[in-house]
Amino acid sequence: MQSNKLRQLGFTAVCGFTTAVLFIVVGPSQAIADSPHGESITLWSEFAPGETTRHPGTARPAAPKQAAGITRIENITQPTLDAFPADKPNGSAIVILPGGGFGYVVTDLEGSEAAPFLNKLGISVFVLRYRTGDNSQPDVWREPVQDAQRAIRMLRADAARWSIDPKRIGVLGFSAGGQATAFLATAKAPLYESVDSIDEQDWKPNFSILVYPWRLLDDQGKLKAGIQVDESTPKTILIHTHDDQSADSLGSVLFYSELKKHRIDAELHIYRSGGHGYGLRKKEGSTIDQWPSLVSDWLLTATPQE
Repeated sequence: MQSNKLRQLGFTAVCGFTTAVLFIVVGPSQAIADSPHGESITLWSEFAPGETTRHPGTARPAAPKQAAGITRIENITQPTLDAFPADKPNGSAIVILPGGGFGYVVTDLEGSEAAPFLNKLGISVFVLRYRTGDNSQPDVWREPVQDAQRAIRMLRADAARWSIDPKRIGVLGFSAGGQATAFLATAKAPLYESVDSIDEQDWKPNFSILVYPWRLLDDQGKLKAGIQVDESTPKTILIHTHDDQSADSLGSVLFYSELKKHRIDAELHIYRSGGHGYGLRKKEGSTIDQWPSLVSDWLLTATPQE
């Protein structure tokens, strides 16, 4: 691995880590279709909390200057998962919460494109197409977090099907998905009423990965209300860039600072350049595309193989 070399490329704050990995599952009876990526799975057998429709979403037309190969799904009221099981599962799994400003979900750049490197580590991956909403509302993160909590419970209820260890479950969030991950990781209770036996399972992830989390700070420069780190917050690794103009890296710094204060295992990696919204892709003049090596090293050491 290249971790020592990579850590010299930008500021790195490190504190020891142990981990687990997250992914989201649903019972076979709830599979709604086969997607091009594999099985597509629905989270709620009836309406999702507060919904009156069941719509998997539609693709938003590409913006004039939008980079190629970016899919944006909007108007989602029926959240689903795209499954990417590892060929040789090691017992771990990851659920990915893509970005999209909560108005849409970027299913490839910040979703499926992360599956290959995680699959190679033996980690099964599930990309969550969470419900979308109006990001002018202060609690727009609530429905994505509900969907993630439901997914984690489903994972634990059906762990044998996917060859995973219920104690090795975490979550990876990009941009707005990173904000939702921060709320999820620091939540103190489920955000919806139980609907069936699946909800008897624990909803809390064992660890989290935040990649350029979006708008973690309020107008006073403090963590948003509801993002409250304490001793129950899972171990976390954060990836950011110094020149991110969409999501100030100080949000990641402050989140890490709170983890440190509460003696939670944590790592923080801030690259000099790369901006925002890169996923795993290369950015000219930046080494930000090497961040998966840092996460791979961390996962291999923090998730011991059986």
